[in-house]
Amino acid sequence: MTARSAKAARPRPARRPSTVRKPRGGRAPGGPRGLHTRLRRAWDRPLTAYYLILGGSLLITVLGLVMVYSASQIKALQSGLAPTYFFRKQLLAAVLGGGLLLAASRMPVRLHRGLAYPLLAVSVFLMCLVQIPGIGVAVNGNQNWISLGGPFQMQPSEFAKLALVLWGADLLARKQDKRLLVQWKHLLVPLIPVAFLLLGLIMLGGDMGTAIILTAILFGLLWLAGAPTRLFVGVLGAATLIGALLIKTSANRMSRLACIGATDPGPGDQCWQAVHGIYALASGGFFGSGLGASMEKWGELPEPHTDFIFAITGEELGLAGTLSVLALFAALGYAGIRVAGRTEDPFVRYAAGGVTTWITAQAVINIGAVLGLLPIAGVPLPLFSYGGSALLPTMFAIGLLIAFARDEPAARAALAMRQPVFGRRQAGVRWKTMRRRVKKRPSGER
Repeated sequence: MTARSAKAARPRPARRPSTVRKPRGGRAPGGPRGLHTRLRRAWDRPLTAYYLILGGSLLITVLGLVMVYSASQIKALQSGLAPTYFFRKQLLAAVLGGGLLLAASRMPVRLHRGLAYPLLAVSVFLMCLVQIPGIGVAVNGNQNWISLGGPFQMQPSEFAKLALVLWGADLLARKQDKRLLVQWKHLLVPLIPVAFLLLGLIMLGGDMGTAIILTAILFGLLWLAGAPTRLFVGVLGAATLIGALLIKTSANRMSRLACIGATDPGPGDQCWQAVHGIYALASGGFFGSGLGASMEKWGELPEPHTDFIFAITGEELGLAGTLSVLALFAALGYAGIRVAGRTEDPFVRYAAGGVTTWITAQAVINIGAVLGLLPIAGVPLPLFSYGGSALLPTMFAIGLLIAFARDEPAARAALAMRQPVFGRRQAGVRWKTMRRRVKKRPSGER
């Protein structure tokens, strides 16, 4: 037997069963399950909240500028002004607000806390000036404005929201560090008296809508501080009783309450604005009548560029446009909750929670009034409606959220990885979770 035939006569070894090779680099498999895994990993990245806050707020502001320009042209012409009058003022406020946003996003937390008491003192002083004849200016029956000369006015109560957030967060954080929040008196004093001082100054001017937002911020801070249920219910009951008394004693507020769900203007056209807001939304359809093609802004709908700009958005951009705005606010609210829930700094938690409560509560009240589900409170849609006094402190508050989102340990490390090192990015490091950094092993290492 030759060597070749002997080699051929040997039995061949059994072939190993084929196995499915796992994707390299921890990649998820294909199909719906793999798509869900990839989306979950992307959602859990360290910079998700940072990008949601930055991108969502900028998109809302830019879309708001577009809608202010579209909704305010007829109003400006009817007042004998240039058609771009309100848009130019809003654009100026957006530019100034962008500077405040950038400054707030770069400030350290220590400086944010240092601004709490000066901002509160200035807000109280300005709200006292509003009540002095000759200085305060009444707009739509509410005396909450100060004239700055020419066409510019300022509403100090808008800055009181930011002051309450910063001052309340600093106060609760210092008391938590001293383990004092377990006592009711330290939880309520001086937070409740100062909040009631701000509410009283606002209600002197008759602006109940802003007072409701301030009350929501107060409840948000108490909730984050871990107020007992009995205390929380007690404060909520007292606020509800005071609010009901204020509504009952005002014919204007009672008429607004009666317009919830109205489909007819009613006697004396008292529900005219609420009904025409519904008309605007109903005529928009799925994709709207087109940008600039609204019919309700031609004198039918009062305040089309301020309180009821969401109705004009629904008429011109349709259901798709309104759902996009709602999605942006939902993403912004989720990101704020995520920042407040993942931090270990009590001040950051209280401040982020207060800002998120402020923006989401104001958006819900404004949109609920346009939809006929809530009474018309006269509050603007944050970052969207016309009004520089509302836009400036809101953009500063967004800058706070951006600063807090950047300050997370995982986010700081992720941002550091993106910085160029000698013209190249840092190599060999990748993120697998929110809090764990894993170094890639060189090829061949087991």
